[in-house]
Amino acid sequence: MSLEKEATLRALGAEIIRTPTEAAFDSPESHIGVAKRLQQRIPDSVILDQYTNLDNPLAHELTTGPEIIDAIVSDYGSHSATSRKSTGMVDVLVVGAGTGGTITGCSHSVKAHNPDCLVIGVDPKGSILAYPDSLNKSTDSPIYQVEGIGYDFIPKVLDRFAPTVDKWLKIGDEEAFPAAMRLIKEEALLVGGSSGTALAGTLKWLREEGKSLAQTEGKNVVVILPDGIRNYMSKPWFLESATQEKETTLARVIKQALEKND
Repeated sequence: MSLEKEATLRALGAEIIRTPTEAAFDSPESHIGVAKRLQQRIPDSVILDQYTNLDNPLAHELTTGPEIIDAIVSDYGSHSATSRKSTGMVDVLVVGAGTGGTITGCSHSVKAHNPDCLVIGVDPKGSILAYPDSLNKSTDSPIYQVEGIGYDFIPKVLDRFAPTVDKWLKIGDEEAFPAAMRLIKEEALLVGGSSGTALAGTLKWLREEGKSLAQTEGKNVVVILPDGIRNYMSKPWFLESATQEKETTLARVIKQALEKND
């Protein structure tokens, strides 16, 4: 967990207990194990438990999914009289998976809206959420730097099988972080690594298996970008890219302007 997340939680009055990243989910030292131990020992305490709480995917089924659909339908209506084409539906939905609440709940919504919608899950290399299990190669390091997605166990709220999730893609840190920086620099979207993972997976699919759909005018591909850079501004992947000394086109223009004689 980043220092920014810890600082924000402390500012809100939370107490933070750090647990080892390498601890297995079912070990007493893991974040889940420590939480359960505290819940047992502290009177009147509760665990909201996003991994098993069915309200997690239900919240996305009732809010996030309909919000996406409404945006697509509204956009379709506003351009119906112009030359811009649109199916008026969510044709492809790409989501990174953590607890699985977002992808499970949103899938239920968009497939009710469009049964032919293709839902693609994106999982970090080193995680084991993707299906079939053969995608989760044992040669991948179990340690990855992207936060908020991927796990070493399957959360109960995640339905990782078709028809909820039609396809899974694996994306490594080396693809995720450059994609996040691309969103920041080219689209002015201050996102973090999990958004980069989702974008990298989307572009990979569109260039390969989804090439035909990518060339079909009017298809709507929705990518959920679930995080912000606020939580990761001290991370090396961001600092190294944001503060690098590489000369840009704008830097050259400024340099030339300042060198001109008045």
